[in-house]
Amino acid sequence: MVSLSTLCYIEQDRKYLMLHRTVKKNDVNKDKWIGVGGHFEQDESPEECLLREVKEETGYTLTSYRYRGIVTFISGNGVTEYMSLFTADGFEGELIPCDEGELVWIEKEKIWDLNIWEGDKIFFRLIDEDRGFFSLKLVYDGHDKLIEAALDGQLMEIKSNQEG
Repeated sequence: MVSLSTLCYIEQDRKYLMLHRTVKKNDVNKDKWIGVGGHFEQDESPEECLLREVKEETGYTLTSYRYRGIVTFISGNGVTEYMSLFTADGFEGELIPCDEGELVWIEKEKIWDLNIWEGDKIFFRLIDEDRGFFSLKLVYDGHDKLIEAALDGQLMEIKSNQEG
């Protein structure tokens, strides 16, 4: 099965808006901290999905965003997810409560201390390095353990704990 989604890290004052996923039942992201985003609806482009999902989850209308890369997630449960990764540094509107968890502005340096996916640490590093558009493949063991990663088609060495 194939799944298409977007994920966005909204930035302001050297902080990212992070979503602590605590609400949904049977949530693969339960108790993790992630950006905002979601699954494509019929006939949507990545940008249309991004704008809709950010508006639904945060109340914000993005005014400045950048398509950073495509992340291929192999979760070990028969689903391959292609996630369009974005960052945004311009938005309008008022923050609203999110029905999927708590939205919190977190200083960039403190992201590494949160309960985030091991693979997310790789793409945070790529974003911090301001790398051009990238393709990142992340293979998990069916749980939380990252067992393989490839950047632009080249296998990467996986450290037990990617550091910032």
